[in-house]
Amino acid sequence: MPLDTQRIKAICFDVDGTLSDTDDQFVQRLHSLLRPLYGSKLLSQRMVRDFSRWVVMAMETPGNMAYTAVDRSRMDDAVLYPLQKRLGHKEKPQPSFWLMEGVAELLPELASRYPLAVVTARDQAGTLAFLQQFSLEGVFRAMATARTCQYTKPFPDPVLWAAKEMGVAPEECLMIGDTTVDIRAGRAAGAQTVGVLCGFGREKELRRAGADLILPRTADLAEVLLES
Repeated sequence: MPLDTQRIKAICFDVDGTLSDTDDQFVQRLHSLLRPLYGSKLLSQRMVRDFSRWVVMAMETPGNMAYTAVDRSRMDDAVLYPLQKRLGHKEKPQPSFWLMEGVAELLPELASRYPLAVVTARDQAGTLAFLQQFSLEGVFRAMATARTCQYTKPFPDPVLWAAKEMGVAPEECLMIGDTTVDIRAGRAAGAQTVGVLCGFGREKELRRAGADLILPRTADLAEVLLES
């Protein structure tokens, strides 16, 4: 079913792979870990880079499935959050995020026309750190993170919560994300959905999940929403 732009009154954004270039960040880190392989001339630098990207892409769908299984089995408090808490207590450098190309220009333009919300499975601290790094806190009217609702994506709860915070009906929202988890959450809430291919998801699985539209990049929303 094609996207009905006239129906859109508010927009919800996933973070990782949609606003934050987490995918390429993971690839670069793995590539750095494997640097001794091409340093010893066993493999070329390009071969190691291509292998790093293949590993990250291959892990994406199983990772999403595992996260969904934990959430669906209602084991968040027993598995996910203690792990996040434990990791949070470790000494680590201040996170440095990458912003998807074109997003810095896109978000203020969209915010001038629609209320915006973040709907992510990240914890609140990590989400705030990302927004603050790029001075995006004031762009979003609502922020649903991992513990905002009893259940997170792919359940509709965070999308429903964000819609209420923005003062619109869930079916008037547009959920933007890069994985089937985002698409399923949006559809379950009654919202329209857009899948983007700049992150973790693949076109075939996003179509199968029921995305109303699939775009190469998040920034391509400008052509759909700002020029329509």
